[in-house]
Amino acid sequence: YAMLLSLIFLIVLVAAVVGFVFRHEIKTNFESNLNLALRDYNVTADRHSEAVDTIQRTLHCCGVQNYSDWEKTEYFTQRGIPQSCCKNQDDCSEGDLKDPSKAKLKVFVDGCFFLVTSTMESKMSVVAGISFGIACFQLIGIVLACCLSQYITNNQYEMV
Repeated sequence: YAMLLSLIFLIVLVAAVVGFVFRHEIKTNFESNLNLALRDYNVTADRHSEAVDTIQRTLHCCGVQNYSDWEKTEYFTQRGIPQSCCKNQDDCSEGDLKDPSKAKLKVFVDGCFFLVTSTMESKMSVVAGISFGIACFQLIGIVLACCLSQYITNNQYEMV
């Protein structure tokens, strides 16, 4: 049991170190994937489009860097900026969303990339604290399992 806990502890430790070392590559990869999701955005309910809509509604943002990123997409030429960018869903018409100057007043202007990364970085202390707590419990479990093993080995029970 102690060996299994030690193995899990080492795997989590390696994952944390790799995540910390490659955090800039993770950001770059996220930005490129967000750009791809915008480029391939469509009305049908595929999971990438749903993820973009959820991010935009939840964080009150639009596009990758700003709302004008949508102007470079095929979706914009057909339907304008998506409804998920609207500040007020009742006040956004499709005509307003097709005109960038009108849309600027009705949609969130901030980009999602900065908001997602800043939200993740602001929550890192909470994640690190929880991870540290779990690691402490794992280490205590390893020590107690080793103590139990030692106790069982040292105390031979009489056969009846």
